[in-house]
Amino acid sequence: MSIELQPIGIIRSAFMEKFAIPRQPSLAPAARGRILLSPPYDSAEAVAGLEQVSHIWLLFVFHQAGSGPQHTRVRPPRLGGNQRIGVFASRATHRPNPLGQSVVRLEQVEPGCLTVSGIDLLDGTPILDIKPYVPYADAISTATNQLAPAPPALLPVHWEPDALAAAQQAATRLGEPVIELIEQCLAQDPKPAYQQPGPQREYGVRLWDLNVCFHYPHSDSIRVLSVSLSP
Repeated sequence: MSIELQPIGIIRSAFMEKFAIPRQPSLAPAARGRILLSPPYDSAEAVAGLEQVSHIWLLFVFHQAGSGPQHTRVRPPRLGGNQRIGVFASRATHRPNPLGQSVVRLEQVEPGCLTVSGIDLLDGTPILDIKPYVPYADAISTATNQLAPAPPALLPVHWEPDALAAAQQAATRLGEPVIELIEQCLAQDPKPAYQQPGPQREYGVRLWDLNVCFHYPHSDSIRVLSVSLSP
């Protein structure tokens, strides 16, 4: 049996590449985006009542990740990137079918456009469905997960003065919390877990139309070196 699904819209976000996207929703509250709904779901009727909801489930497609029966075991970054576990014990992007789900905060409701925050979705991600978050049913106080018992530890993020000034200018131009988003994403240590970075090794991440360059002056801290327009 095959099932054909049609996206109901796409999301526009700051994340232009997979690197440094938060590994779970809500870990970067400054990560804002807009869900652009396609006809016929771009009508006021389709979103009527949604203004009474604080959070929503997004069902979406991992459109830039491999999927299929070859992905029965995965190596989650949370476990160091070297330990393999069954795909169904992980939220890894490589799935039997490229389907993802995230709970995000609903900031604004307009016909054809939903503004959300705390997202972990790549720009242009196809959205398959939207469902209201129901606290009494979806929040289970006794739930446990020994593979991910607590949020990841955060690293301190420091700035070169010129990089901070450039980020402030970009925030004014874009009307977005640029500094907060950079700090929240980098504090989660986006580098591959198996790498041992030194101060000479630089990393880059694209957010909006910006290229953010950073390094690890020490193993337990990050320093933003520059913020510039992407070429």
